[in-house]
Amino acid sequence: MSLKDRLTELRQKGLTDIQQSGDLKDVNQIRVSLLGKKGPITEVLRGMRDLDASERPKVGAFANEVRDDLTNALTKRREELENAVLNARLAKEALDVTLPGTPVAKGEPHVIQQIIDQIEDLFLGMGYQVLSGPEVEEDKYNFEMMNLPKNHPARDMQDTFYITKEILMRTQTSPMQARTLEKHDFSQGPLKMISPGVVYRRDTDDPTHSHQFHQVEGLVIDKHITMADLKGTLQVLAHELFGDKFDVRLRPSYFPFTEPSVEADITCFNCGGKGCNVCKNTGWIEVLGAGMVHPNVLKMAGVDPDVYGGFAFGVGPDRFAMLKYGVDDIRNFYLNDVRFLTQFTKKG
Repeated sequence: MSLKDRLTELRQKGLTDIQQSGDLKDVNQIRVSLLGKKGPITEVLRGMRDLDASERPKVGAFANEVRDDLTNALTKRREELENAVLNARLAKEALDVTLPGTPVAKGEPHVIQQIIDQIEDLFLGMGYQVLSGPEVEEDKYNFEMMNLPKNHPARDMQDTFYITKEILMRTQTSPMQARTLEKHDFSQGPLKMISPGVVYRRDTDDPTHSHQFHQVEGLVIDKHITMADLKGTLQVLAHELFGDKFDVRLRPSYFPFTEPSVEADITCFNCGGKGCNVCKNTGWIEVLGAGMVHPNVLKMAGVDPDVYGGFAFGVGPDRFAMLKYGVDDIRNFYLNDVRFLTQFTKKG
């Protein structure tokens, strides 16, 4: 059998084997057996040294043609098998994009943040500024400029965490009022502000107390501000948070930074003012402290108390949330229990 006939036979057999190969492993084995260094085509080519010089180019060209045919057939078959594997995998892992997706739970702002947002929205609509200040505060602004000099007995009501003798964790957001009073230019108009934020006290945690809680303090300073302006403002606040059926009353009290000072009560949400165990049969529930700004506070901020006056109030969003939703333990707000928190859906 001539070398050319042998090459023709190898090509025919190789093409048949390639076409019948069932997987990529078979294709690779055929490639190695036909085209490898020890394969039959290589062996045939070694026999070319026995041919006449005139025959060698013809047989060499034919051998290259056979090699190319087998290489192309191998490449084509490999692509066919790879596509078949890919199609089978796609069919197995098919995804129906018309099916509804897995529902994702939508979160809500924390219930206390909802109360703060309500208060901020209300006072922004009334022309107030919303200002925030540092939680790590100077004794000067937290106490002294609030008419609480060192060794004043009223400081005991606001015992806090001291970092140094002069630096502490603020017990109220009032320091921002002192800072703003120092800088405000009353020739440009009155000062109307609220200051929300977290405050700290050395309280033992129990159902109604926490070592940290939230506070929103308000301040209005201008000429001819009266107690009537304060009560009207608190009435609007109560209606916004609790509804139009609630009334506000003021009782005399004491705070070092206001004079006169008052406690503000609202109509009991449980009995509507008739008297029950929640309000201790008074028909009223205490919600915040307020009063007319003490002249000493104005003087220390460089404001003339003979010309300007105003009112201040402090709101506890945590307490408001407890009253509004009937929560009996303030600690529930801080436990991150989703079962509890998801009960409070933001309105609007």
